[in-house]
Amino acid sequence: MATLWNKGTKASDIVEDFTVGNDRVLDMALAKYDVTGSKAHIRMLESIGLLTAEELEILTKALDEILAEIEEGKFVLEDDVEDIHSQVELLLTRRLGDVGKKIHSGRSRNDQVLVDVKLFLRDELLKTRDEVLGLFDILQGLSEKYKDVMLPGYTHGQVAMPSSFGLWFGAYAEALADDTCMLQGAYHLVNQNPLGSAAGYGSSFPLDREMTTRLLGFEDLDYNAVAAQLSRGKSEKAVASAIGCIALTLNKFAADCCLYMCPNFGFISFPDQLTTGSSIMPHKKNPDVWEIIRGNCNRILSAENEISLICSNMPHGYHRDFQLLKDVLFPALVLMHKCIRMTGFMLKEIRVNDGILDSPIYDYLFTVEEVNRRVLAGMPFRDAYRSVGVEVNEGKFHAEKTVHHTHVGSIGNLCNDRIAEKMRKAADF
Repeated sequence: MATLWNKGTKASDIVEDFTVGNDRVLDMALAKYDVTGSKAHIRMLESIGLLTAEELEILTKALDEILAEIEEGKFVLEDDVEDIHSQVELLLTRRLGDVGKKIHSGRSRNDQVLVDVKLFLRDELLKTRDEVLGLFDILQGLSEKYKDVMLPGYTHGQVAMPSSFGLWFGAYAEALADDTCMLQGAYHLVNQNPLGSAAGYGSSFPLDREMTTRLLGFEDLDYNAVAAQLSRGKSEKAVASAIGCIALTLNKFAADCCLYMCPNFGFISFPDQLTTGSSIMPHKKNPDVWEIIRGNCNRILSAENEISLICSNMPHGYHRDFQLLKDVLFPALVLMHKCIRMTGFMLKEIRVNDGILDSPIYDYLFTVEEVNRRVLAGMPFRDAYRSVGVEVNEGKFHAEKTVHHTHVGSIGNLCNDRIAEKMRKAADF
């Protein structure tokens, strides 16, 4: 197997197979970023005299050709090549000879993979942000559309107080705004340049790390070479935490939808083609999409904990354990994109029941409204609470099914415009 670290001896096939693991598959996601990082690196090498202008031109052209092959889907990781870094360097050496071998001066595979992963995660965070913004707009639109349609509110799984579809949809929109703050935090942590930290202790070459920072569009440096290596795992954990917040929001929303679709509730429905049936029960319309979203979001939530466990108990510096982080985070990111997109797809077809509270089973939603009316009329709160409670116990309570909520964030004052501004600020990265 072709490796960057080969010194003339060969590991047994069983050791290579075990240590490489899924890297060869997962590394394909990093291909274009490896080329991008290499292009910045060789420009810097030329600026400090480790490459000539002619060599830079030759290498840049060859890297652009490889990048084009990646974008056209023609790039492959050969069977006997260990990882993406080895493949790119191998192609350069085949095509350019000794010039291709010069590309690795001043860096280690340790900072090379850090750059690749950070560039990849940076794009993934931006992609996730844009998908969340799309879902946010759908939820806000539904909140405005159904702001006057009442919905039972529950605490402890019991009928509690009046709510509305406007309040329900709007709540999840604002939750996504909070989740986007987490994306922003992860983005700023990821968006720092580790290139030049080499194996974790810098280099005797006079590397211009500020130059590669500018070329790669990083907003700052991982300055300390050891700290740059300490960011391995921390970046992945931050991203996992951020998408975990989104997953938690979608998980709860999916659970709501599963419950509300049940005929015992009948609050919402979807076209038949978006539900599934039973092999023996012809009446069934199962919420399989929402159940899969709910389950996959639980899997995403587990990623942060798994990353934390992989990264614990190691002293500073690089360890091969870090390779396993890709096995955890990369699939979680794929699931996150699917869940966000599918949630938006389903919401575009949601049907809302606008007569839910006509049923007498929801009369007790309005006990607090009645208590508050009596308080506004001058009765002390505890007396009003007791008098309504007695009426409920004696079966004499009569519900006046109207609400007069006007405070910020209530049924009658959703503040969707302010929530949109909160999201705008959170998504500004």
